[in-house]
Amino acid sequence: MRMYTRWAERHGFKCELLDTQEDEGGIKSVSMKISGPYAFGYLKGEAGVHRLVRISPFDAAKRRHTSFASVYATPEVDDDIEIELKPEDYRLDTYRAGGAGGQHVNKTDSAVRITHYATGIVVQCQNERSQYMNKDVAFKMLRSRLYEYYQKKREEEHAKDAIAKKDISWGNQIRSYVFQPYTLVKDHRTGCQSGNISAVMDGEIDDFIESYLHFQKEA
Repeated sequence: MRMYTRWAERHGFKCELLDTQEDEGGIKSVSMKISGPYAFGYLKGEAGVHRLVRISPFDAAKRRHTSFASVYATPEVDDDIEIELKPEDYRLDTYRAGGAGGQHVNKTDSAVRITHYATGIVVQCQNERSQYMNKDVAFKMLRSRLYEYYQKKREEEHAKDAIAKKDISWGNQIRSYVFQPYTLVKDHRTGCQSGNISAVMDGEIDDFIESYLHFQKEA
């Protein structure tokens, strides 16, 4: 989350936090909206599984641990693109927002979750002050996800160019971030790498983005 937030700041892009789910170890999942010229064009190659190797701060024995994070990127659907949604196509749930968010957010059922039956796509938003605002953002997210989903269906012959959310497991990672026993960030698709992992974590990922775009162009 910090890496992409810092990257957006470096490029003067607007970064909005739409939804955050936390657990005891920190952030479990997060949805962000990044707005700027060609934002999706730059970030679409970030979709996939990212592998992190580090000394776990939760391990008293200070052993090295491997973690995985799945990144999903999708463009926002323009208002002139219509995705028909009938009430029988989805389930809308409201619930009380959790975590930090101010008294108003925590005292009302302002958070919104929408489940699309046919595709199984679930979106949620809890960071706006009112249920109405959260519902509006959630429906925009759902339409965007549905647009991308059905577009992918129509273009299955070009599956290698689609934005796919792979299983979080060994062998599926697109990039590795190694803090121990050496420091290295390596993209397994393009071979692009950097030994300055601190800079990468602070958003310096342009080399990886550009190398992937060249890789896609030559494929």
